[in-house]
Amino acid sequence: MSTDAADLAALAALLADETRAAMCLALLDGRAWTAGELAAHAGVARSTATGHLDRLVGGGLLIEERQGRHRYVRLADASVAHLLEDLSVRLQPRPDQPRGLRQATATAAMKRARTCYDHLAGELGVAVADAMTARGLLDQRGGFALTAAGLTWLTEDAGIDAHRLQGRRRPLARGCLDWTERRPHLAGVAGAQLCERFLAQGWIRRIGTTRAVKVTDTGRRGLSALLGID
Repeated sequence: MSTDAADLAALAALLADETRAAMCLALLDGRAWTAGELAAHAGVARSTATGHLDRLVGGGLLIEERQGRHRYVRLADASVAHLLEDLSVRLQPRPDQPRGLRQATATAAMKRARTCYDHLAGELGVAVADAMTARGLLDQRGGFALTAAGLTWLTEDAGIDAHRLQGRRRPLARGCLDWTERRPHLAGVAGAQLCERFLAQGWIRRIGTTRAVKVTDTGRRGLSALLGID
């Protein structure tokens, strides 16, 4: 067996466990979580969660940070988030409906608007990408690329500091296939900066500890004025 094949099998094995997969999907919100928080999310004992996290850190999917007695983990980088989102797109939609009002509500919220690591996804994320494309700010032909007008719009209309768009290893704009909408939303530096800007302005806010976000009244007015999104 080749070294590449062995390495790929080892990587796949990291996500082949349901508990580890659940932890990685939770970390797609872009925040750092403690082992205790992830244990509660996955429904396992803290000692069990620690063992799984050690494997994920050792495999390079997660990185850890320590503050005093607390150990925090997060996705290693944006490429891991893209891998998880791309794999999720491969999943076939389940024919059965969510069981219970709480689960149905949570599923609907995730579909409407959520974060995908550090950028917007769901119906909202796709709507932003479509509105930018319709206005000539984003070119989706043969890939995702910001136009000259798009760069100007980001720094002037959207109010993003131009320095935040420069000198990054990540692409400025990247298409990320949305696993619920099955259409691309905007990732890359531009997508991350827009998401950060919307959060800072109070246009969107997180819903509990999930990846779901809610558009506020201020956000509805702002998105309508900025991109014509209803």
